[in-house]
Amino acid sequence: MSKHAANRFSRCQENVAKRTRVEDRTVHTYLYGIWKKFVDIVISLIGLVFFLPIFPFLAIAIKLDTPGPVFYIQERVGKNGKVFKIYKLRSMVVDAEKNGAQWADENDKRVTRVGRFLRKTRLDEFPQLVNVLKNEMSIIGPRPERPELTEEFCEYIAGFANRLQVRPGLTGWAQVNGGYDLTPEEKFELDMYYIENRSIMLDLLIIFKTIGILFTGNGAR
Repeated sequence: MSKHAANRFSRCQENVAKRTRVEDRTVHTYLYGIWKKFVDIVISLIGLVFFLPIFPFLAIAIKLDTPGPVFYIQERVGKNGKVFKIYKLRSMVVDAEKNGAQWADENDKRVTRVGRFLRKTRLDEFPQLVNVLKNEMSIIGPRPERPELTEEFCEYIAGFANRLQVRPGLTGWAQVNGGYDLTPEEKFELDMYYIENRSIMLDLLIIFKTIGILFTGNGAR
């Protein structure tokens, strides 16, 4: 990011920090905190056990389909605006962002043939289980955005900084209710619905919807 962009993003981070100090006292409960940690650890370990045996086949398919690395490492914005590196299986061509960060859509021409399968089944997201175990992400929460896009959305979407008051997720309410079909504003509204209403029951609903997508591909985004 440019120095000017970094300064604007810093202001966005300050807004998150101010909001979070209040939310942590009034929203999070001890029981829900234990539930989130349990889900993050157990599902991450189970997911990695499932993923590791099929990873070599996915890696070969990615390499044979288009030139480039198997993994895609990218900066994303986490809780309180902290930037971290996210891990994914590469689903786009190597020069997908030669013109800068772009908002992905359902029929994105930058996505490879193998990448479409990976996205439909969400297998491209499985390496992020490592991010969950590192406590940079949670299994359930708003999807983390690029710093450049976060800076942009903070400028024109009122209250966007509030979306960063929780750890980002591998899956979330927006992902099981639209995903790539959604505009940034629509996605923000769904993310805020989750943040304001998060509970064990809502988390379970998202998990069941996500499992349905993994095994059927229906509604996958």
